[in-house]
Amino acid sequence: MSDDIILRLATADDAAACLALYAPYITDTAITYECSVPSLEEFRGRITSTLAHYPWIVAERDGRIVGYAYAGRFKVRAAFDWSVEMSIYVDRAQRHGGVGRALYECLEALLAKMGIVNLYAYIVYPRVEDEYANYNSFNFHVHMGYEPVGVFEDVANKFGRWYGLALVRKVVGAHDPNPAPVVPFPEL
Repeated sequence: MSDDIILRLATADDAAACLALYAPYITDTAITYECSVPSLEEFRGRITSTLAHYPWIVAERDGRIVGYAYAGRFKVRAAFDWSVEMSIYVDRAQRHGGVGRALYECLEALLAKMGIVNLYAYIVYPRVEDEYANYNSFNFHVHMGYEPVGVFEDVANKFGRWYGLALVRKVVGAHDPNPAPVVPFPEL
């Protein structure tokens, strides 16, 4: 296996590969609280709608998509425009191989260029690690410089168990009193 990771902007044509990577997170883990695998068409729409405003980056290794990360709107109200919610999924066989770091460093740099200030991520946070959930994603985010903000205890039920949700934040810009408008990603 090559150590080279190629990062590029996702396209709608990447939907099948990204969905194949994401589906086991839905069916076999509590890492996502999504409970049903979306259709290919729905997933293609997610990529397209995200790219209309924010970046969606894929990582390839040896010609195969091994991870992806994207940002989305944090909240609907205009005053939240400078904050985004981050999402990342890495092929489970590729974890601890630099894919997640590469994706997040690229995504964070693009978001900062857009004028985004605050990056947030919601992460599964079990009371006790089990076969469906652990602290790996939380620890990854902390390692990447995200600070814990809080934990919603027992907020979601999946596989007949209750799980918590941690919120973490990383600041990548200045908290100016009158910030410039965010530049939509397609305009960069």
